[in-house]
Amino acid sequence: MEVKVSSNDIRIDKYLSNTLDLSRSIISKMIESKDILVNNKKIKNNYKVKENDIIYINDNYKEEVDILPEKMDLDIVYEDDDIIIINKPSGMVVHPGNGNYTNTLVNGLMYYTNNLSDINGNNRLGIVHRIDKDTSGLIIVAKNNKTHEILSDYFKNKTITREYIALVKGEVDSNSGTIDAPIGRSTTDRKKMAVTSKNSKNAITHFKVIKRYKGYTLLKLKLSTGRTHQIRVHMKYIGYPVYNDPVYTNDTCSSFGQFLHSYSMDFIHPITKKHMHFECDLPDYFKEHLKCLEEKN
Repeated sequence: MEVKVSSNDIRIDKYLSNTLDLSRSIISKMIESKDILVNNKKIKNNYKVKENDIIYINDNYKEEVDILPEKMDLDIVYEDDDIIIINKPSGMVVHPGNGNYTNTLVNGLMYYTNNLSDINGNNRLGIVHRIDKDTSGLIIVAKNNKTHEILSDYFKNKTITREYIALVKGEVDSNSGTIDAPIGRSTTDRKKMAVTSKNSKNAITHFKVIKRYKGYTLLKLKLSTGRTHQIRVHMKYIGYPVYNDPVYTNDTCSSFGQFLHSYSMDFIHPITKKHMHFECDLPDYFKEHLKCLEEKN
């Protein structure tokens, strides 16, 4: 990834920590290991950026740290010799990274079992795909490398069907629709994604209205692509941002985060080849808020 500097006389570690979702300690290590360069040259932590500097950041950088098992209550929907299906709560990070190495799903999985794929390294044991920290719901975990490889191909070839439920702000007019708009890194805030034609990838989201409330709409959504923050970005783009989203709305939000839930998942089992279908109910906090909206209707 490349970042074009828009400021003057700010230390590079401070500039990048304000621009990217990285801690200054990780930035320092990346500078030392030449995973961050300025104008294709190695620099020091105290280098002060200049307007129009081009900063190269290695997106594949992985910090080697000891990830420790942690006992936690995992909501396991299904398990066999090859896969685990987990209902992830809102607020849980899927895997360690960016200075956060505890209380993640991976920490809990390591305590629960020694049988996890390691294709993606110790920071991502068992993790084939991810959902955002404050998105709740279904996630699939691979217990061995053969399963992991097959599941990765499923995601690459879009043969896993996932449906989400979201509460969005505003009353959506159409009963159903498709959003086809490319998504890439925001040019004004590197911590955000945005609909943009610059360095973007195609993104397609299908939605269907479940119920309208006064000032809100409950939607079911299906993804044809899997871009970072896709539903959140697309819904904001068409004027109906996901309720309580701390990143893509300007509202004061509760700690629960966005009302977005990975509701269902369909796929062919990577080993047995049987059709698998899973659903998980909305979190209690989500359901209680819907009851409040119902009472106001």
